[in-house]
Amino acid sequence: MEEFRTYVSHLECGLESDRYPADVLHGLSKAGRPLLVRYDLDAVRREVSRDDWAARPEHLWRYRELLPVRRTENVIDLGEIRTPLIPIDELGGTNVLVKDEGRLPTGSFKARGLCMAVSMAKELGVERIAMPTNGNAGAALAAYATRAGIESYVFCPSDTPEVNVREIELQGAKVWRVDGLIHDCGRIVREGVEAMGWFDFSTLKEPYRIEGKKTMGLELADQLGWTLPDVILYPTGGGTGLIGMWKAFQELRELGWITGSLPRMVAVQATGCAPIVKAHDDGVEHAELWEDATTVAAGIRVPIAVGDFLILRAVRESSGFAIAVEDDATLASREIVARRDGLLLCPEGAATHAAYRQALADGRIAPGETAVLFNCATGLKYDLPPVDRKLEEPVDYARLRMS
Repeated sequence: MEEFRTYVSHLECGLESDRYPADVLHGLSKAGRPLLVRYDLDAVRREVSRDDWAARPEHLWRYRELLPVRRTENVIDLGEIRTPLIPIDELGGTNVLVKDEGRLPTGSFKARGLCMAVSMAKELGVERIAMPTNGNAGAALAAYATRAGIESYVFCPSDTPEVNVREIELQGAKVWRVDGLIHDCGRIVREGVEAMGWFDFSTLKEPYRIEGKKTMGLELADQLGWTLPDVILYPTGGGTGLIGMWKAFQELRELGWITGSLPRMVAVQATGCAPIVKAHDDGVEHAELWEDATTVAAGIRVPIAVGDFLILRAVRESSGFAIAVEDDATLASREIVARRDGLLLCPEGAATHAAYRQALADGRIAPGETAVLFNCATGLKYDLPPVDRKLEEPVDYARLRMS
């Protein structure tokens, strides 16, 4: 990998806009809110072109000038390929694409954010990391931290999918199940900072996971020939990816690399855990804690998010909306897309399909609009419906045809 030229200028509080120096280890801002990485975009415009990117391999690091890592020796790389856009045959929708993030290392889009965050942790001298997870983020942290030689601790709700817990442990992290939800796990991480000497890697409590997730937006624009879809439906828990994509589109527009309207950003949640939907509908900037959160889509079961105001800003600035879907609709969508299109969505990805159908029916999305649905992980990480059929000898082939 060739030597990087990064254009990071400083960090900035997402709420108060006060500035912080780059190349220094930061958590949240003084206001207790996420820090955003800022770049010298004038210099990027003068010195870099889209053709420079096009000449590089189709890999996350092709966008290096808009990423924060300064020294190539700190890049932690597990093969973060470009993920495909797969058209699906959606009745009533003429151009529906699924961006299948399950092809990434550790099987989910969490690889993007943790790849970047761990690379920066290595660059800034972090030796021990802890984070709460609903599953896939912990798996990605375990893999990248182990590869970087950084000690990692992971805390997850007791009902986290078993495959996630086992892969976290096998890939080198120390993992514990916790009676409670992800914000309860987050409290354990927060309260253990002094006693354990770890760096809190909770969602948006360090500045660089957004920059990794931002590559979804850079990659999407690149794949579509520097045009963008009309609408993006994104499964929203902590919301890092939605915030990151909106940041990417704004940076690309400031560079002059994209023109025209930006996509309407749609935050997809479950009816059993919909704090962003409620805050959006109530017209407020911060979401309240969602009590007794429950949904089959564990990845979006986040009762409260530190970046709630950034999610809501992206939705509103883009003229998008927030939408909640029933678990039954999510499971139905998973089955529809699997049986009709041969694409196995994770529950969170299936929720975006259910949300698309719901929004198409109520008129918030028009049939002719280009829509991108994010499938955030491979469906193979989740419990699948049982199959009970058993073949007995002698084989009755006539019955096989009817089954």
